[in-house]
Amino acid sequence: RDIFARAVELARAGNRQEATTLFESLLGKDAPQPQVLSALIRLNLEADKPRDAADHMLALAAFAPEPAQLLADAADTYARAGAFEQAHAAYDKLHQALPHYAIGYFNHAYMLRTAQRYEEALVFYAKALDHHIDQPEEVWLNKAVIYSDHLRDDGRAAACLEKALAINPAYLPALINRANLFEEMSDRENALLFYRKAAEIDGDNSMVIARLLNLTAGTEQALVAKAGKLAKSSLTGKRDRASLYYALGRSADAQADYETAYAHFQKANEIAKASGPAYDRAASENFISDIIRVFSPEWFERARTASSAAPVFICGMFRSGSTLTEQVIAAHPGATPGGELDYFVSLAHRALAPFPAAIAQRSGHDLHEMAEGYLSLLRERFPQGGLITDKRPDNFLYIGLIKTLFPNARFIHTTRNALDNCLSVYFLELADSLSYAKDLLDTGHYLAQQSRLMAHWKRLFPQDIFTMHYDDFVGSPRTQAQALLCFLGLPWDERCLDFHKLGNTVKTESYWQVRKPLYKSSSGRHKNYARHVEELARYLNDEGLL
Repeated sequence: RDIFARAVELARAGNRQEATTLFESLLGKDAPQPQVLSALIRLNLEADKPRDAADHMLALAAFAPEPAQLLADAADTYARAGAFEQAHAAYDKLHQALPHYAIGYFNHAYMLRTAQRYEEALVFYAKALDHHIDQPEEVWLNKAVIYSDHLRDDGRAAACLEKALAINPAYLPALINRANLFEEMSDRENALLFYRKAAEIDGDNSMVIARLLNLTAGTEQALVAKAGKLAKSSLTGKRDRASLYYALGRSADAQADYETAYAHFQKANEIAKASGPAYDRAASENFISDIIRVFSPEWFERARTASSAAPVFICGMFRSGSTLTEQVIAAHPGATPGGELDYFVSLAHRALAPFPAAIAQRSGHDLHEMAEGYLSLLRERFPQGGLITDKRPDNFLYIGLIKTLFPNARFIHTTRNALDNCLSVYFLELADSLSYAKDLLDTGHYLAQQSRLMAHWKRLFPQDIFTMHYDDFVGSPRTQAQALLCFLGLPWDERCLDFHKLGNTVKTESYWQVRKPLYKSSSGRHKNYARHVEELARYLNDEGLL
């Protein structure tokens, strides 16, 4: 009792560490266990130790006559901490306690989706529907996102969205996702139809207005005016304002009003830059140096083969022609476009964190399991087989990891004129994590680091990396396409020059560009913005990139 009282006193005084130590000494002892556990839950949450807090929630549930809330809290806390296996087990206990609790199945499914366990997530979304969850259209939307973004089954994604809209025709997220899916399938007419339906429901929805503006390329002045008004409104959130300015910039660019376009892009990036993390040039340089140091020639002399498979990767800077390259290959009957798979990015941020140093601690068995995990992913997603391309641009960071797992892996490095590439990145709304994209000189710096790393990989693996230069392809498509297919060991096929006729779904911002016959207007685009790229041009020239 004296220890318990002292622990309570320390906790009230804000001395968390000593209080936690004393409370932990009372676990399993002759002390009021529910009070001890409750105190430990609170102290661990305050100390940002969610896993420990969730452990104590589970222990406290054993003392509760109705433990469901504690089980739900434990599962949610584990999930937020990324402890997915523990969350999975806690949700199972919740289902046993409350077998008809539909929201429990929904939350379980959402956790599994976050953990990239998509097939399991679908099972629990189905259970939520079976138990008559309120607002079932939200479940159908979540299922559609899994099918579309992760399992690449757009037929099922469309069917799920139709289910959601049959339940609630005014369900805005489903209308927007259905319109976006039509865009990815190059159905402009239906994409416009569904975005306009969404606009009828919420005429001030910035995402909808921006998408409509992108689709109409500034030809509808009423839309341009609406976007401009929303972008300037203090009631519009920062990210929405940025999205609108990006769309206004693209519209002005399409109308060859380059000064207005650059002003809009500049405003968009100023807003986006202030909303996200700052780009750290020194950290970027150090990260690249760490990768080069870890994945040295000596590393590969010692490395044991994890798999003899020879997967194919397309990588490079964003906006360097990777989608176009994949479409050229996809037009070949012996190839399957895999799109942007996040397998190696996920490995680096989870199982191999901190990357790259942590890979040195992994056993041969661990590496073999990682290689098999990737091959299993390809088999599940693309049962049709053939030569499957993985088109995640930033996989250039993980070529050392990939070559460790797959010594026979091959890479297509996409490049283009450095000024055009940097401008194209600057003009596109990218994720906050790509902080370099919000400033032209930062983008140039990142391109220089990417070039430094690619030079390292090309020294190590000169026979396994093919450089696909966008501007060379535009100038001589047949010659470049033939060289590309030769590198991949595929026979020549004329259809590869008709890549724009493919009916496949494209999951990147380039989906409209690759539906057109080859055009040259993107080569030399920087000339339209000559005075705005002078400083960038000097920097790139100094770095030997021009």
